[in-house]
Amino acid sequence: MSSHDPQMEQLVAEIARRVAARLGGAAPLVTLGSGPALRDTPCHDGPSDSCTSCGLCTVRRPEAVQHIVAEGASRIGAGLGTAQTPGDIAGMIDHTLLKADATAAEVEKLCQEARTYHFASVCVNTGFVPLAKRLLRGSGVMVCAVVGFPLGAMAPTAKAFEAREAVRAGAEEIDMVINQGALKSRDYAVVHEDIQKVVEASRPAKVKVILETGALTQEEKIVAISLSKVAGAHFVKTSTGFGPGGATAEDIALMRKLVGSEMGVKASGGVRTCEDAQKMKAAGASRIGASASVAIVKGCAQAAAAPKADAAPKHPDRPWLRRTAPAPAAPRGADKPSSY
Repeated sequence: MSSHDPQMEQLVAEIARRVAARLGGAAPLVTLGSGPALRDTPCHDGPSDSCTSCGLCTVRRPEAVQHIVAEGASRIGAGLGTAQTPGDIAGMIDHTLLKADATAAEVEKLCQEARTYHFASVCVNTGFVPLAKRLLRGSGVMVCAVVGFPLGAMAPTAKAFEAREAVRAGAEEIDMVINQGALKSRDYAVVHEDIQKVVEASRPAKVKVILETGALTQEEKIVAISLSKVAGAHFVKTSTGFGPGGATAEDIALMRKLVGSEMGVKASGGVRTCEDAQKMKAAGASRIGASASVAIVKGCAQAAAAPKADAAPKHPDRPWLRRTAPAPAAPRGADKPSSY
């Protein structure tokens, strides 16, 4: 099929029109009988007599389970169908260093931090893949490499070659940049070929497609996400961090609606705090790309440890379950004026 095949253009345009109509209208995104599984539905029963005892608390009520663990539980029971449980923010993060003047010493520090905080991966330019692979051996932290970065305007065969070499050097994931020019020219066959060639060249590594959402219209986002899915990519990703704008909750939600549970969604660009990361996770992100990874996990740890003085009691009808901290003793001489 030629790159300007009118049938391809008409097909993609019709797909984009229908998806946009559904997103903007009242029509459901799933048909009757294809609703989300029970494990993907939040539980609103709470710790009460109305609990259905489904056995899926670890995925339907993770905050409650985390509270129980914090109180000292060493084992949590779960029912059939629980599948993978959500991890902490650190396990979602691709710890990233992609600046042009990055040094070997900085990559070593990046890898050490990834080992310490158990990040999902380190994301580096392809030239640093061998070093990162050596430094992370045995840690469980993956090596991710960027391809066609940050412009994405290279020939499909050039991106495929770079991806193949990165995988040979030890990369377990590839983040490729989409061909924006072809997308905006409605040259959808080239966009599809570009992604597909990288996917094929990267096997068995997984491929994330960077869309640079800040530079795209809503229609272009829908088309790019759809083409990424059709071409066999494993993730869609918002931004390079070098383009206009960064990750937004709205774009993450759009990606998640279009790819469903079959693909990952990565929020990247401008994610610098625990609050940013939590917003992206709530919107549907399964991976976070950040260079401020250490600050994010420390912020999340501080937020989890901070006392919530204004929070409503967890068990208002069962006061014997509440913990009441003893009032601090008044310091000696507090009733006397200071001599200083």
